Amino acid sequence: MPSDPPPAWVLTRRRQIGDRIRTARTGRKLSQEKLAELAGLDRKTVNRIEQGTHATSVDHLLLIADALRVPLRDLVG
Repeated sequence: MPSDPPPAWVLTRRRQIGDRIRTARTGRKLSQEKLAELAGLDRKTVNRIEQGTHATSVDHLLLIADALRVPLRDLVG
């Protein structure tokens, strides 16, 4: 894993994905805690993904998409 910070465009995309997750979550009236429970993740992980501060795995995104009942493409654009 590279030790350098990722390029600015990667950070921007992380925030965009986080915004889409938050929008889908709040649209379903779910708390971060409930989404984390449904996805089998820690609430702090969900928070970091939504904030765009976490370099998440595809597996986590798949779990979140499944918990939100949306296609992964809707979250990653």
